[in-house]
Amino acid sequence: MAQHFSLADCDVVGFDLDHTLCRYNLPESARLIYDSVAQFLVKEKGYDKELLTVTPEDWDFCCKGLALDLEDGNFVKLADNGTVLRASHGTKMMPPELLAEKYGKKAWKYFMSDAGMASQSGKYYFYDSYFDLSGALLCARVVDSLTKQNNGQKTFDFWKDIVAGIQHNYKMSAFKENCGMYFPEIKRDPGRYLHRCPESVRKWLQQLKNAGKILMLITSSHSDYCRLVCKHILGNDFADLFDIVITNALKPGFFSHLPSQRPFRTLENDEEQEVLPSLDKPGWYSQGNVVHLCELLKRMTGKPEPKVVYFGDSMHSDIFPARHCSNWETVLILEELRGDSDWKPEESEPLEKKGKYEGQKSKPLNSLSKKWGSFFIDSVSGPDHTEGSLVCTWSCKRISTYSTIAIPSIEAIAELPLDYKFTRFSSNNSKTAGYYPQPPLVLSNNETLTTK
Repeated sequence: MAQHFSLADCDVVGFDLDHTLCRYNLPESARLIYDSVAQFLVKEKGYDKELLTVTPEDWDFCCKGLALDLEDGNFVKLADNGTVLRASHGTKMMPPELLAEKYGKKAWKYFMSDAGMASQSGKYYFYDSYFDLSGALLCARVVDSLTKQNNGQKTFDFWKDIVAGIQHNYKMSAFKENCGMYFPEIKRDPGRYLHRCPESVRKWLQQLKNAGKILMLITSSHSDYCRLVCKHILGNDFADLFDIVITNALKPGFFSHLPSQRPFRTLENDEEQEVLPSLDKPGWYSQGNVVHLCELLKRMTGKPEPKVVYFGDSMHSDIFPARHCSNWETVLILEELRGDSDWKPEESEPLEKKGKYEGQKSKPLNSLSKKWGSFFIDSVSGPDHTEGSLVCTWSCKRISTYSTIAIPSIEAIAELPLDYKFTRFSSNNSKTAGYYPQPPLVLSNNETLTTK
């Protein structure tokens, strides 16, 4: 494979929507997602009202890459070989002695090779995106509450209530029916939660279009919410930028399911209509599968193997399946690359409007967690529980394995020429080569990491 990657070489450029094309005001959106499910648990399922009170310090628990064991209520952070680097019971971090006793040096019981490891099962759930992270904090606090109420409860069965809360707030009809908290609040004040795309990004999308690229939007959000978001971040004429829009794509199944399992559907007034036996022309569709999409792309480009690149923020839903199932080029949007050293408030609204949202500042979700440490690396305890060698996390290993490149935001590359040559991760088997504009500091300072 070539050492470099260039957008100029691609025939098709696809995008996820949430946290990819659309960047969210994370402190606000995270709290809204948390509250939407917490309110349901308290009001509909009888959970403790303490769940509704969240302090700025509580958000430090949030760190992408954690896995929740649904039976014992433990969260774990995994090394690249599946061993447990850190763990908590609910929000309570396990000391080194307990960590060693509970997990030892063996791979976590549900760990499998990448291809076989789902993001969720009946036994565990991986927190892989900013949409998920509020749920990690909520589930951890539910475990705390149940443990306290039931004198050290050892096994848990709350996940069905979490799923019910998500379904209540985010089911397909919720936007139209103003069901739950999330959609009514986004409708009421989108500027509080969504960052408008900078002019540089709008111009870049038009530049791609003018260069003859086919532009696609593939999102698991439903059509009505997608339309609201895109109008807010790109303007009322946003649809002119995209040849193909696919909503309710139900990723990662979009990439892995057969056409018969997940056919495309037409839309009328944002509601799903007839099933399509194939995808015959560009347009706006719902559900679907990558097989029928690729057949359309071949016809549109006149090429037997059009070169596709896909931008997304979720390793589980976007990057891994697009690379593993379809062999697309993949660009991971990784806000952790923004770091916390140069963090500054986003210009989501004019300064004169910002005052109404001011309050005690929570830690940005893309900054370092004091409880969990770096998203990218961690130290392995020695025999006497002292800090030992540094290793890559499982999340970090997957980035260099399945991403072509990783960038902090689309804005970070929007002013580069389309023929700019990015260095791929795969070049020289480097763990850091594909990060643009530069690797995270923790990786730059520790290039000779131990592979366990």
